[in-house]
Formats: sequence, C-alpha cells, structure tokens
Amino acid sequence: MTNASPDLGDDSHYEIRVKGHLDDRWSAWFEGLALASLPEGVTVIDCPSIDQAALHGLLRQVRDAGLRLISVARVAPHEQHDTKGAI
Repeated sequence: MTNASPDLGDDSHYEIRVKGHLDDRWSAWFEGLALASLPEGVTVIDCPSIDQAALHGLLRQVRDAGLRLISVARVAPHEQHDTKGAI
C-alpha cells in the first residue's frame, strides 16, 4: 500500500465556486480575497497560495454563510480565472 496523501505543506492556488453573485460586502467575510461574478450566476473566490488548513477554513466559511458550493479546484498559475473585473 502506498501513501498517496498530498503534501500538506504545499501552498497551492485554489478557486472556490459558489452559486449566485456575491457583492462587495462578501470580500471582507472572505478576508479580502478577490471575488469575480461570472455571467452564468456563479461567483469565483480566488484563493492564492493557501495551504490545506486555510482551504478547509474557507470551506467552513462558505458552509456557515449558507452558500451553495459548486466546486473547489486546484489551479496552476497560468490557468487562474481572470479577476480583473472582480468585485
């Protein structure tokens, strides 16, 4: 049996997608992370350089706020969502 667990010390970039458009007030709730509203009624929460513990903390915040989680994806820097139009 091999140990296939990820390196928990790895700082990775994640995108969390939730249903609905979140306004400016939500940025403070998510500790200043960039939020981008997509045309299909989804908000992307951009999470640069966070470890697994911080990611789990953000997912708890999504749950506690009653937001509908769509996806969590680890992304390479060149695949990041364009947040220039972020709210």
